[in-house]
Amino acid sequence: MAKERTLGYVRVSTDEQATKGHGLAIQRRAIESYCKKQGLLLVDILSDAGISGANGLDTRDGLATALARIERHEANVLVVYRFDRLARQLLVQLTVTDRLDKVGARVLSTSEPDVDGPDELRDLIRNILASIAAYERAVIRGRMMAGRRAKAAEGRYVGGIPRFGYSANAGELVGDKREQAVVDRILKLKAEGCSLRAVAERLNEEGLRPKRGERWQATQVARVLKRSL
Repeated sequence: MAKERTLGYVRVSTDEQATKGHGLAIQRRAIESYCKKQGLLLVDILSDAGISGANGLDTRDGLATALARIERHEANVLVVYRFDRLARQLLVQLTVTDRLDKVGARVLSTSEPDVDGPDELRDLIRNILASIAAYERAVIRGRMMAGRRAKAAEGRYVGGIPRFGYSANAGELVGDKREQAVVDRILKLKAEGCSLRAVAERLNEEGLRPKRGERWQATQVARVLKRSL
């Protein structure tokens, strides 16, 4: 008996790339192992990296390609690591499975049971699985936010553009010698009684640049002073 031709699909969002909990390599290995155990002929694995499951299907080239190839009958099975790799919303998941049903294809998950029976039962189980996945994402997001808040409370780097005088290195703030020298110059000029505008003008005259832009403004000087005092 010929093996069913199968395509795999893997996806990670930007947040998942950061946590590495369900990375592309992990998903690929799971799909390869699953297909081998189930006697499926794995033809190819398509991927979308750094793409949120909340995004529309039109933004996900990997999934769109997989669906198109199955509709051309290059394969009749799509295997995913988990159903939420297709999409976060149940409605989108069902849209994909319905699209494949129309060409006699099916979707299988390496981590969740295959659902047989009437459509009502399949929808119920998919709904439960989608709710569990949403809860897991909320827990992970909450932990990440708590970690960021704790780092911020300690004055550590939590992302974005580092404040003037510092740069980011391996996820931590480190002093920038050039910018630190400018901070010292700002403090000295202010101690001499210069106004914020006068400090900005002196910095521009001396060819000292801010982190962003070409010229210093009084508001930028005020921001540096606030964070340095």
